[in-house]
Amino acid sequence: MGNKAGKKGKVSTELTAREIAMLKANTKYSEKEICEWHAGFLRDCPTGKLDKKKFVEVYKQFYPNGKADSFCKYAFATFDANNDGTIDFDEFLLAIAATSQGDLNDRLELAFDMYDISGDGQIDQKELTALISAMYDLVGETNRKGDNEPKKRAAEIIAKLDVGGDKKLNKQEFIAGCKNDPVVRRLLAPNA
Repeated sequence: MGNKAGKKGKVSTELTAREIAMLKANTKYSEKEICEWHAGFLRDCPTGKLDKKKFVEVYKQFYPNGKADSFCKYAFATFDANNDGTIDFDEFLLAIAATSQGDLNDRLELAFDMYDISGDGQIDQKELTALISAMYDLVGETNRKGDNEPKKRAAEIIAKLDVGGDKKLNKQEFIAGCKNDPVVRRLLAPNA
């Protein structure tokens, strides 16, 4: 039978029994809930694919007073697991589940992966500064002076959480630091 869809992969306009089984195994959603999420996803994305532009539009609905563009760039790259420039339904629901249903470690791991822009397994001050600025944009935070200055805030967080002394955070340092410091956790992983 062969898949003729090419590099883009299959378009998820139909939910297969195999997909439902995979999503049930990897989320806490029932088959009925998965089908409801799928119907809503197709209402918003009739092609079965969510592109960056639509992703930003969706985020803007949740953060009407902020600028979602820069934050969405990082979030989209994290959720687009196969790097094809779109988010299909499976990627979408797994991301929703990870950010809303996962245990604290799962959610903090996802936050770390989003912040590790270079993909080197470390978060440096430049990456953290960029993400803090993007989060400020997202929530409409305009006070960026003094303790709220993104570069200063990033340096303070890294100094506080960096156990290894290399001025970077690895995944273990990030997770442990967020777990042990509620203020840092609220800033870096507000849903965790």
